[in-house]
Amino acid sequence: MSQLDSKIGPKIKAFRRQLGIQANKLAEQLNISPSYLNLIEGGKRKIDGNLLLKVCQELKIELSDLTSKSDLNLTNNISELLDDKLFEDLDILGPEVRDLVNTNPKIARALIKLGDNYKKKDHEIIDKVEKISGKMVDNRKNSFPGEVVADFIQENKNYFPKLEEFAEIIFEKIQSSKKTRYSFLCDFLKTEYKITVKDVIPDEGKPFSKIYNQDKKELLLSDYVSLETKKLYAASQIALEGAANEIEEYLSNFYFPTSESKKLTKIALLNYCGAAILMPYKLFHSECKKIKYDLELLQNIFAASFEQVVHRVTCLQDPKLPGIPFHMLRVDIAGNISKRFSMSGIEIPRYGGACPRWNIYSAFTTPGKIQTAVSKMSNGEKYVCIARTVEKGVGRYGETRSMLSIGLGCEAKYAKDFVYTENLNINDKKSERPIGVSCRTCDRLDCSQRAFPPLHKKFDVDINSRGVSVYVSD
Repeated sequence: MSQLDSKIGPKIKAFRRQLGIQANKLAEQLNISPSYLNLIEGGKRKIDGNLLLKVCQELKIELSDLTSKSDLNLTNNISELLDDKLFEDLDILGPEVRDLVNTNPKIARALIKLGDNYKKKDHEIIDKVEKISGKMVDNRKNSFPGEVVADFIQENKNYFPKLEEFAEIIFEKIQSSKKTRYSFLCDFLKTEYKITVKDVIPDEGKPFSKIYNQDKKELLLSDYVSLETKKLYAASQIALEGAANEIEEYLSNFYFPTSESKKLTKIALLNYCGAAILMPYKLFHSECKKIKYDLELLQNIFAASFEQVVHRVTCLQDPKLPGIPFHMLRVDIAGNISKRFSMSGIEIPRYGGACPRWNIYSAFTTPGKIQTAVSKMSNGEKYVCIARTVEKGVGRYGETRSMLSIGLGCEAKYAKDFVYTENLNINDKKSERPIGVSCRTCDRLDCSQRAFPPLHKKFDVDINSRGVSVYVSD
């Protein structure tokens, strides 16, 4: 039985319970025995296509509700949450976590919210202790508004059709060939919204990227940032002026624990819309298909930055005109994940760093060069992953710029449509790179790069012998 088949049954059970339908009643409606329905809901029997369609009809749901990967990271997030020493005496096993997510995903999400709140309170208490004592307190896990932004994007599958429609209208008004020129964006802001864009060099000691003076209707853009960044800021300002209602509508359909997380999410939507103006959906999708997602070539076609293009390819989720479902993450050289999103199915850690075997980390050894890899998870799923570093910071002599690494990937089944697989043998097992999600949730026992013992597995330290890692004695 495939992994997808085993997940459909518990989802059927969850929807049935939400509607308050008894198992024997549903079995009667489906013309099957209650015992057979019990096996299906327990993930122990495969369900054929006709019966699956009948289930959807009786439960008044769409087929995609049962087959979509909407809870891509939920299992991993719960596992990470239960890694806290608060729960160590409960001995909760991986299968029990998966069963919770499959049968009660809403309860699982509620636990994540409680966990985030707990870690935030813990962080605040530690901050107070540090201020009083003057000493740093180590080994803490923090909760940030950025995690809420990631949840919002994940819940909406990184696709906002109303913003795409707005962006398409703007692009038609200001396009030049396939490019959205900076001067055209500035002219549109002046003509349409009476906003003047000024390129300025910030005063010494007071650097900034952009400042919008609402009273003067002036948008100041720093000459320290690149032209591609200026274009995105100008396009985002157009979104702020013209698509405010659409953005507020999206925000109103999501719970935000703090005002900071809501504001940060609004910025994310403004940038999303701005990027859509620079790279309109239909045209961008067409070019992606034509050149097989060659990111550097897309940069040249749309006069955009590498990171902007990587972001944009993850947004092609229109059911009527879909692109490859990608995952994306961004990390710094210390391993901190500042952006994460997954439609590919790969799990990305919520509370800590990702597996050190991911090529997003080795990309730091070859700055500016795209690395490719066939990554295989411990459950057997394979992904094509690429990674490249980018620089951030002030663009002037004498200023140190920070380096980040950006990872992008998809399931191996999309390899023929992804240019970066042309020199890879997807079926060669020797070329596969075994990876996990994070050390604490990975069950690989042959990894010499373990920083922690695997979750839910007891281990003992043998003074006289050692495996490939101090945390692996087998």
